[in-house]
Amino acid sequence: MSTKIAEPTKPEKERAFLVGVEVHSQPGLISMQDSLEELERLADTAGLDVVGELTQKIDRPSSDTYIGSGKVEELRAFTEETLADVIIFDVDLSPRHQRELEKVFGTDVRILDRTALILDIFAQHASTREGYLQVELAQLEYRLPRLTRAWTHLARQAGGGGGRAGGVGGVGLRGPGETQLEVDRREIGHRIHKLKEEIEKIREHRNQYRQQRKRARTPIVALVGYTNAGKSTLLNTLAKTDIYAADQLFATLDPTTRRVSLPDGQIILLTDTVGFIQKLPTQLIAAFRATLEEISEADLLLHVIDGTHPIALQQAQSVTQTLEQIGAGSIPTISVLNKVDELEKEEIVQLVRDTFPGAVPISGLRGLGMEILLEKIEHDLFQSLLPVHIHLPYTEGQLISMFHENGVIDSIKYNAKVVDIRGKIPGRMYARYQPFEV
Repeated sequence: MSTKIAEPTKPEKERAFLVGVEVHSQPGLISMQDSLEELERLADTAGLDVVGELTQKIDRPSSDTYIGSGKVEELRAFTEETLADVIIFDVDLSPRHQRELEKVFGTDVRILDRTALILDIFAQHASTREGYLQVELAQLEYRLPRLTRAWTHLARQAGGGGGRAGGVGGVGLRGPGETQLEVDRREIGHRIHKLKEEIEKIREHRNQYRQQRKRARTPIVALVGYTNAGKSTLLNTLAKTDIYAADQLFATLDPTTRRVSLPDGQIILLTDTVGFIQKLPTQLIAAFRATLEEISEADLLLHVIDGTHPIALQQAQSVTQTLEQIGAGSIPTISVLNKVDELEKEEIVQLVRDTFPGAVPISGLRGLGMEILLEKIEHDLFQSLLPVHIHLPYTEGQLISMFHENGVIDSIKYNAKVVDIRGKIPGRMYARYQPFEV
């Protein structure tokens, strides 16, 4: 007698309905339709099944439900027809918008905005303690102003297992007259404070490592770029490693650093970190401060651009905006046009000449253009000199010594409070002196 064991069945995916909104007074870098296509990829990355979409162009958001009342009724009919479990808005909803929409759709359909979806993806992809802490902080800071009495117990909202960050644990005893909502708010406040303390310790630890690397004079090159541009693949090729890389958004979150040799034998540290995206949630930028400092402290940035993407220019502009936002806009940068093995030669020439002048065309997957890229890195780190005029306080003795050792001094004056220096420094060192420029 034989026994047949049924194959385990995969749980059915939640059904998501997308809502795109174009606000005339708030133009974005990317069109509404392109942004909606990106939202669909985000939903797919989060494990959702997109069953439809609705769009609306408005002069300004409705104070109650963001979209107009007529569109809300149209949306309700579509969600009933498609049996949608969740509605995702391709905008940031205010707590009031979310509450009013939840009143309309009831408890059977969840309302998410773009930020909540990205936070969920980050929670699924976090794989280290640092990643978990940073994602949980971002989630809780997002949730705090959105708590309502419908959240009868905070523990129900905790992520816990399954690779997701989150979870503040059980709720303590209530004080006299406290509502569950007040208890939940207090508990979240305590947890946020504790998370910030733990992340600050990580930040200090990272900073100590960075100071050691600076003393060792090993240049740090950071890979930046739009999510899924191919940064991890490029790191694998240059460093001959096998870091996880996948054709999906936010495949890697945690920073990874590897040693890479340049043509003349010099060693650099090449760091890959989280990819950027348009409308990157402010909660993530704040929570991932310790990680993003790996970028802002780099000597040189490699801006990896997906040359095959139809809106590559807009994605590159979005990355540039985010670099400015995190204080890395002044760091010398090499544009790297990736995935050119999928393009015709004429397309490559046109992209480099017209859209990304000076970019180095490569294929991280095929290893094409690596020699030229390494030579360009070597030149920009060690051979290019930038003119500067700076006033260095005497407390910055290390920077004064480094200028003498690595730069070219045209004139130097020792004033009462500062050292006035005119000269040239290697491009990799500019970011350290930039705050003291006259």
